[in-house]
Amino acid sequence: MPPQRATLLQVAQRAGVSRSTASFVLAGRHVDMRISEDARQRVLRAAQELDYRPNLMARSLRTKVTRTIALISDTLASDPYAGKAIHGSLAAAVAHGHLLFIGETEGDPVVEDKLISDFLDRQVDAFVYASMFTRYVRVPKQLRGHPVVLLNCLSRTAKPAQHQIVPDELAAGWSAAATLTESGHRAGIHLVGRPDEQVFAGRERLAGIREGLAAAGTRLAGTIECDWWPDSAYEAVSRALAEGLAPQALICLNDRIALGAYQALRAADRVIPDDVSVVSFDDSDLAAWLRPQLTSIALPHYQLGWQAVGKLLGPPSDPAVLRVPMPVRRRASVGKPPVR
Repeated sequence: MPPQRATLLQVAQRAGVSRSTASFVLAGRHVDMRISEDARQRVLRAAQELDYRPNLMARSLRTKVTRTIALISDTLASDPYAGKAIHGSLAAAVAHGHLLFIGETEGDPVVEDKLISDFLDRQVDAFVYASMFTRYVRVPKQLRGHPVVLLNCLSRTAKPAQHQIVPDELAAGWSAAATLTESGHRAGIHLVGRPDEQVFAGRERLAGIREGLAAAGTRLAGTIECDWWPDSAYEAVSRALAEGLAPQALICLNDRIALGAYQALRAADRVIPDDVSVVSFDDSDLAAWLRPQLTSIALPHYQLGWQAVGKLLGPPSDPAVLRVPMPVRRRASVGKPPVR
């Protein structure tokens, strides 16, 4: 049998004080309760000698506060890149003295309903509702009336009912354009990907790219349409090059597209960045693995998680959309325009 844990009464008896005095000292209320320094030291010494730990279960039953929060996601926890958002959430929860429960639904509404019910049964104090891809969501009815922050997703309501933490994709598009124009590129800049209006990241990135190029007095020379995967990008860029396209720079909508573009350029004997500069988004592990290393605008997964829990547990404030900056990771794939 495990050894019995020390009780608050045992601490009080060893320190020679009342149970309430011991409770006030261990709760940090010795000043407002006018407890002498000598009594405080005796209580702390007794607690250390007895290896006393407060009964959190009993405290939560008494106060209705469990100091726990739950993060509910579709596939965020199992994704190798977006999992950094979990790390940021965990770190922020620890910094606020809370435990974080994590539940993954894989997009199944039945599983989601069961998870939320289980967390509510465990009396968690608040919720982070998260999405793998930035998108619009409808907050589950069960969460209404509970503190909730949306992580990497948005609600469609005109006036937000919750804080919504998302990456600043619009500014990221501007940064991608500025990275090229600051290196001297003004012509022959092509987008690679398919910026579907239904995909938040693609729509916002394209809008930012156009704004950034317009600010420099230029615009996209064209779009090489493909799916957001290497094989599709390889085929599309290869076909464009074979048909005579001679781009000076490519803006790829994500790093997987950039991988396919790299392969197509190499097969066509185009050198990066001497012949063609390449910039991308996400800053996944691919960006550092590619040769030359890829300049990419980073998704701030860790900061998204940290900010979401920080808003949930920090001082109360009016619900708003917080766009987290996406930093530029400058590497060797961007150079000056070729002389032709």
